[in-house]
Amino acid sequence: MRPSSNVTEFVLLGLTQDPDVKKALFVMFLLIYVVTMVGNLLIWVTTIVSPSLGSLMYFFLAYLSLMDAIYSTAMSPKLMIDLLCDKITISLSACMGQLFIEHLLGGAEVFLLVVMAYDCYVAISKPLHYLNIMNLLVCILLLVVAMIGGFVHSVVQIVFLYSLPFCGPYVIDHIVCDMYPLLELVCLDTYFIGLTVVANGGIICMVIFTFLLISCGVILNFLKTYSQEGRHKALSTCVSHIIVVALFFVPCIFMYVRPVSNFPFDKFMTVFYTIITLMLNPLIYSLRNSEMKNAMKNLWCEKLSIVRKRVSPTLNIFVPSSKATNRW
Repeated sequence: MRPSSNVTEFVLLGLTQDPDVKKALFVMFLLIYVVTMVGNLLIWVTTIVSPSLGSLMYFFLAYLSLMDAIYSTAMSPKLMIDLLCDKITISLSACMGQLFIEHLLGGAEVFLLVVMAYDCYVAISKPLHYLNIMNLLVCILLLVVAMIGGFVHSVVQIVFLYSLPFCGPYVIDHIVCDMYPLLELVCLDTYFIGLTVVANGGIICMVIFTFLLISCGVILNFLKTYSQEGRHKALSTCVSHIIVVALFFVPCIFMYVRPVSNFPFDKFMTVFYTIITLMLNPLIYSLRNSEMKNAMKNLWCEKLSIVRKRVSPTLNIFVPSSKATNRW
């Protein structure tokens, strides 16, 4: 059901109206997008192809990287195009589509981080039974559950918002279509709807974030029984996961654990968790994980050596040998 008002499009104010600043931001966002895509796809391909990363822990890391790449592609190109426009407009259907994709992927990532924390707990607390508990079928089911969780979270947002009447002027002081900026344009009292948004977004983020911090404490307690080498390896994985969790959940809690309101600082928080965090995730997981670094090095060095072997016979046709040169 469409809103009772006849709104067909919204105007986004964006980050700035300064043309020079827009150009600088476009270049910065483009570089970040390239690094994000290269980093996440590199991890995804390495994890899928490399035989040394056979652990099911890397199964979840591969799909987290793929999800981040899709999330970045859904958000960054639109933001970059908007920086090249004098007036940013977005249709009602496109606005709702952007909101749906943002919360679908964001919600799925929240649940996937929970699954990864559980996987880490099983691997450290019950290493002998890990393969029985976390077999491939269980991992696929957990991945599907994470996607269903993100889908339900996103649908709830759309159902509550899409049937509401909007009042003009239809100007959103933000860079994307999100719940709080849109609720400020609603003609009705949004108090109870705001509580629903807080419950569906902010409180879920707070509860899950607290749960993840507790689980990390439990995991660190189990590491006391490990050898120094095993403790260092497991600790490296856990610290990487904690950093990624903090980068994702802290902005989420800041944005959604509060009454309906829209602050200018929200734009920069949105940039942080929709652009910058997605770039940092592959760097954190790859730089702090020795197995990942070694797998990347071995795999891509092997690929380069194969390419060189294929290219070298062709080069020998054109490059004279030393013996041939000595005859002259």
